[in-house]
Amino acid sequence: MPEAINSELIQGATDFHGHWCPGLAIGIRAAEWALQEMGRSGDEDIVAVVETDMCGVDAIQYLTGCTFGKGNLIHKDYGKNAFTFYRRSDGKAARIVARPGIFGEGHEALGRLHRKMQTDGLTEKEEADWKQIRAMASKRVMEARLADLFEVKEPSGPPPKQARILSSLPCDSCGEAVMESRTRRIHEQTLCLPCFEEMEKRY
Repeated sequence: MPEAINSELIQGATDFHGHWCPGLAIGIRAAEWALQEMGRSGDEDIVAVVETDMCGVDAIQYLTGCTFGKGNLIHKDYGKNAFTFYRRSDGKAARIVARPGIFGEGHEALGRLHRKMQTDGLTEKEEADWKQIRAMASKRVMEARLADLFEVKEPSGPPPKQARILSSLPCDSCGEAVMESRTRRIHEQTLCLPCFEEMEKRY
């Protein structure tokens, strides 16, 4: 059992995400590291920058208090199990990266079965194997020492700026309100991004 997270919180994260899986386990352990080293974000003091959109990000939202809505959860689409945490109050920051062998010996089999499931489907035996490997991988992640799961590195940059509340403007094409910072000007019109992209295609 992780030291900073009890069974009730683990169940809460599972319910929030919708199912139990190895990816969620990674997020729980990453959140555990953040809670131990940074504390929980009551408002926007703690910032999480996540480099993946996988299952574990739900655990980070649920457990650390970093959320998209507050602007202190930032997604960078790098496809890496890497998470940077910043504490604005004193400048403490670190980037933790999942080690390549985080799932143990079942990693290759898990990937192979997952790919087959998406393309051809699994046989009854293969599905049973897939579930067993996932359960074993999740158990391994939950029982391992944090130092064995993650490498701690320096952040690649400064903390993101605090979220700003900006005015909204009507798009001159579709009429929908859009945040001012997300508008584009073209042919003396103020457009939302979808309308701007559509107009670009025509010219």
